[in-house]
Amino acid sequence: MEQKSVLEWEEKEKGQPVARDRLERQIDFVIEIDKLKEVLRQTILMDGSRQENSAEHSWHLAVMALLLSEYAMEKDFDLLRVIKMLLIHDIVEIDAGDTYCYDDVEVAKQAAREKRASERIFSILPPDQAEAFRSLREEFEDRKTPESRFANALDCFQPILHNYGTDGKIWKKHQIRRDQVLARNEHIQYSAPVIWKHIVKFIDDAVQKGMLVK
Repeated sequence: MEQKSVLEWEEKEKGQPVARDRLERQIDFVIEIDKLKEVLRQTILMDGSRQENSAEHSWHLAVMALLLSEYAMEKDFDLLRVIKMLLIHDIVEIDAGDTYCYDDVEVAKQAAREKRASERIFSILPPDQAEAFRSLREEFEDRKTPESRFANALDCFQPILHNYGTDGKIWKKHQIRRDQVLARNEHIQYSAPVIWKHIVKFIDDAVQKGMLVK
């Protein structure tokens, strides 16, 4: 076979040829996403010791999907696809940073920042995987499929649990109101109504205990 530098075949795995540059690009991506561990979120760990990072958040959501999929309203959906979305959707925060969901100024600029980040970071991958990752992330953002709606429900549910479990530390810091939390998360009732009922209980109790402004 003609030598083609970066396209030279080096080995076969499961009967399929593996291009040297393909593996190198995948390794480069693995190294790049390690940076997600450095991105701090507004969410505080349940023990109150420090801020959660975005890699921890993504792992937590993936496990929640495994545990709570039975509460999805739309039963005919692909759980593996949900998990993929939850592991991939916040990788853009390596460049774009975490955007606090109640910061209207930053939220207005969030989509543009994250689109630029998506183009740069996923382009590290081989083209087919880059396209697959971008597509999954866009599906998550659009909320037009059962998988993306349930993934979004979990993505919003987890910070509520953390806020409630840390005596509303971040809610209090930003003087967040009950109506803001309800408006931000009301979409959950259409994809996971059982979970939504529990969320409303958490929110109402948080108001009673002074964690949220009424």
